[in-house]
Amino acid sequence: MALSLQDKIQDPNQGVYLIGTTPPKQGTDRAQLETIANKLLARLHEIEYDGVVIYDIQDESSRTQAPRPFPFKHTVDPCEYSQLIRELSQLDVITYKSVAQRDASQFNEWLSDTKDKFGLDNLVLVGSPSSTGDIRLSLPDAYKALAAHQESFFLGGVTIAERHASKKNEQQRLIEKTAQGCEFFISQAVYNPQETIDLITSYARTCKQQGDTPKRIILTFTPCGGQKTLEFMEWLGISVPDATKWRMLDSQNPLSESIRICRENLDLILQSCARLNVPLGLNIESLTNRKEEIDASINLYRLLKATMELNLAEKQIA
Repeated sequence: MALSLQDKIQDPNQGVYLIGTTPPKQGTDRAQLETIANKLLARLHEIEYDGVVIYDIQDESSRTQAPRPFPFKHTVDPCEYSQLIRELSQLDVITYKSVAQRDASQFNEWLSDTKDKFGLDNLVLVGSPSSTGDIRLSLPDAYKALAAHQESFFLGGVTIAERHASKKNEQQRLIEKTAQGCEFFISQAVYNPQETIDLITSYARTCKQQGDTPKRIILTFTPCGGQKTLEFMEWLGISVPDATKWRMLDSQNPLSESIRICRENLDLILQSCARLNVPLGLNIESLTNRKEEIDASINLYRLLKATMELNLAEKQIA
């Protein structure tokens, strides 16, 4: 019997391989929604993956004074798109949800609908992008509401290596989120491997000191096709070292170069963290809807999955 995504995430001897995507723009009718979903799944037909991550896209302008490189567009309800992707693919989905827009009562209603109407179990809750603005529900309060809810969910959290680089306490956030119910974590896209290595190392050491078992960290990677995508990555808060920027932008083919960089970065992370006993996973996304970047994300997935599988096999015979 095939393992479920939840089983794989909780078994450190299993690989976990995901594809990340965003729902179509708000106002897309059902027929067109199915067309878009089928087109995505057709692209993924030739690769083996464990599930799809559906993001909840929010306007993050409050987080930074810099102008957004691409205009913000509201999307279809992530739960609706998750349900459709799961029905069409027969695979598990993980649905992101931003919690700041609803109060506790409304969030409880949303949880009931998520389970009863959409049949979804796997959630990643996301807090407000900044401490300013109208925050009706904090992330800790959302965790409490979920824990008290009559339905059960498989809960994940977000981890940000860039935040650890500046505040040096991301490992404690992971441990606190675990106490609040998180069974796994998904990272922001990785372009600065040393920051990710520092985070995983700090997390492993703190878990060992406290007698805790580390939860799985699923590393996100994305291709970058040029200046505009790079600007968007940096606007999102993704750390890209200067040498990496010039290496991509000065290349004859920035997209191909970005794939090589992601492969090297994953190799470095796996080598540096091999003895830390923190189970890792892989999530590949495309930050834009440009066809060449979406196609590149599939090639990136193939390459990085093979890298992860080889690493896992080597660990099991060591």
